[in-house]
Amino acid sequence: MALTDGVLAIAITIMVLDLRVPASRDWQAIRPAIPLLAAYGLAYINIGIFWTNHHHMLATANRVNGRALWANLFLLFWLTLMPFVIRWIGLAGVTSQPVAAYGVVTVLAASGYIWLERELILAEGTESRIRAVVGSRRKEWVSFALYGLGVPAAFFSPWIAIVLYIGVSCVWLIPDRRFERWHSLQQSDANAAPP
Repeated sequence: MALTDGVLAIAITIMVLDLRVPASRDWQAIRPAIPLLAAYGLAYINIGIFWTNHHHMLATANRVNGRALWANLFLLFWLTLMPFVIRWIGLAGVTSQPVAAYGVVTVLAASGYIWLERELILAEGTESRIRAVVGSRRKEWVSFALYGLGVPAAFFSPWIAIVLYIGVSCVWLIPDRRFERWHSLQQSDANAAPP
């Protein structure tokens, strides 16, 4: 988990370094930076969503194997490309190619998260705590599909793609309650056990 924490902290830091301070003191000077600020905000939230859910999932895992570690690296690779696509949106504005690229990065990050989840489940075997907690994984697959729809939608209207990306973020803003409920139950069982 420490590697993931460090990598994501660096990705967020790199994104914020691209935000340029306006030369003027009036509010109008911020106007040209609004697309980049908005893209930064969305990417920051997305990285935060991946990080919180990743954290909850790994805290639940009993066992991590080499395949899960590679899945984690795949996830991190795509998340570290967020600063690149955010910089592109900042330079080109809300246009088709950069907005579609943001979608490609999020689709591949989502596939990395799903792959990591699958590998952790396989590593734990039939008694997998993660399998019991995540259940059908509907939320993950719906998010993956909406990110995927955002890519071609960006060529029709970049704003439609952005609405899809924001919609996925809204679904995940609250950390995954499935993991929180499981941890609460475990804590309750531990407190109820006789000394």
